[in-house]
Amino acid sequence: MKKAVIFDLDGTLADTIASIAWCGNRALARFGLPSFTEAEYKRFVGDGAAMLVRRALLAAGDGKLSRFDEVYQEYRDIFSRDCMYQVKPYEGIVPLLSELKKRGIRIAVLSNKPDADSRHVVEELFGKGYFDHVQGQAEGIPRKPDPAGVYRIMEAFGMRAEDFLYVGDSCVDMRTGKAAGLFTVGVLWGFRNRAELEENHADAVIARPEELLSFLDVRQEETGGTRI
Repeated sequence: MKKAVIFDLDGTLADTIASIAWCGNRALARFGLPSFTEAEYKRFVGDGAAMLVRRALLAAGDGKLSRFDEVYQEYRDIFSRDCMYQVKPYEGIVPLLSELKKRGIRIAVLSNKPDADSRHVVEELFGKGYFDHVQGQAEGIPRKPDPAGVYRIMEAFGMRAEDFLYVGDSCVDMRTGKAAGLFTVGVLWGFRNRAELEENHADAVIARPEELLSFLDVRQEETGGTRI
């Protein structure tokens, strides 16, 4: 039986796209650049704040990224104040987490959102200390899909790869889990679609949070193609 679950944050535990778009558009507007829809921001996210700003600037026509430094700093300043704008857990997430804790399953968050922001969002939504470990992007830890963050959680829990499920909504998450040798579960309520998850070798794809419970007793040798 699995002993722990690592969750992505944005698009997996929490619906954060409104806050990301709100902060991104305000930063762009500060320099006279165009705004983008939430659907467009769903394509910008996934590889950290710096990459999000780069993608937004390229979409805005700044092909040489000449405004990157100032727009990125503005985005970080705004996001540090307003990262909770309209943020909420996805439906079914709170009951899922509660059930995992009742079963003695340890839970962790691994995000490419800056570490301080990741901790702030998680604590605001679920309470301080609710998760056993929260790891955001920090100096000295390469961002996902590098598995370094997963290894840090594995070390903190004193567990092996076969003890974990890795849950996320994007290609970045599936690559991260696979790189660390974990059973990966892609979710369909987030920012990306089934095709992206399956193309990046998700071991399972689920449409509702409660479906994750059926994978707690999956064996590691079963990885490699189970889909629901």
